[in-house]
Amino acid sequence: MKNNGFDRNAAPLYVQARTLILERIEAGTYGPGKVLPSEFALADELGISQGTVRKALDTLVADRFLVRRQGRGTFVADHTPADVLFRFFKFYTRDGERVLPSSRDTRVRHRIANASECARLQLECGSRIISITRTRLHGRTPVIREKIALPAETFPGLGANGTVPNTLYDLFQHQYGITVTHASERIEPAAASARDAAHLGLAAGSPLLRIDRLTFGLGKQPIEWRVSLCHLKGVYYLSELR
Repeated sequence: MKNNGFDRNAAPLYVQARTLILERIEAGTYGPGKVLPSEFALADELGISQGTVRKALDTLVADRFLVRRQGRGTFVADHTPADVLFRFFKFYTRDGERVLPSSRDTRVRHRIANASECARLQLECGSRIISITRTRLHGRTPVIREKIALPAETFPGLGANGTVPNTLYDLFQHQYGITVTHASERIEPAAASARDAAHLGLAAGSPLLRIDRLTFGLGKQPIEWRVSLCHLKGVYYLSELR
């Protein structure tokens, strides 16, 4: 039995409503920073109860796709540079101060992906990528050597002038309509190569923390592969489990 496109014999109705709202966000029907219809209006449109709509919205708020503003309604989360750094850059000083990095030595290239990049980004052999390398600084001190690979087909024109902004995920959302939903990270020790050590002001072979991150939008295919080589003197990485 179906009701306005909802199959009552399939997933719970709130899950189906959540999926539909996410599809509308991805399609740009509900754009960044825009208010959603009221719970009553959505319930009436979808032919489900207001409580079911509220449960769907609650899960999207918890996952930071949506933001509730008292007396104003529910809005699509709008990635700003500050929000991106707050959510995805997890470094702090020993005094508990959040590290807000700047960038230097940025290099952008458009090229054919190598085998590792194709495997990590789930691309076909011969696909083109946008390759970004840069050094991230805390104040004037270099702390991270960053290497990023992006599918060129997903981000046409990005970095064509040889520059990229300090934060990328807000650019993904506002320019390309791609909202970063989550990331998966693998963390392990590494030794600095001569080239990376020179960018970080270290001796070759110095110990580093290697963070290998795959970033995802609403689909299952990764939209970014980022490897961060981190020199942790004076800072630490904080992972909060909830």
